[in-house]
Amino acid sequence: MPVTFDTATIAGTALWAIALYLGFSPVADRVIAAFESWLGQGAAAASLLSVGPFLLIGGMVYYGLTLTMGDSWAVSLGVIAAVGCGVYELGRRDGQASE
Repeated sequence: MPVTFDTATIAGTALWAIALYLGFSPVADRVIAAFESWLGQGAAAASLLSVGPFLLIGGMVYYGLTLTMGDSWAVSLGVIAAVGCGVYELGRRDGQASE
């Protein structure tokens, strides 16, 4: 049986990946640094590769919410999480800049 991805699955996974990437940005920075040391001077490639683990975890969060609450709730909560984590990241960076 082939695996098919509908637009809700792609959108939900991407939203949760963005939310996790922004919410755990210090971890994302460490993942980027690890990929940079592994790749050498490939900062752009390391930045692109660092999204992979967050896409995987975001997909698992989306899948778990889909099983428990349904597709529409998983996408809706992904939107809320992405906006909330974006606001949190802006506040965190503003707090670091004012120190």
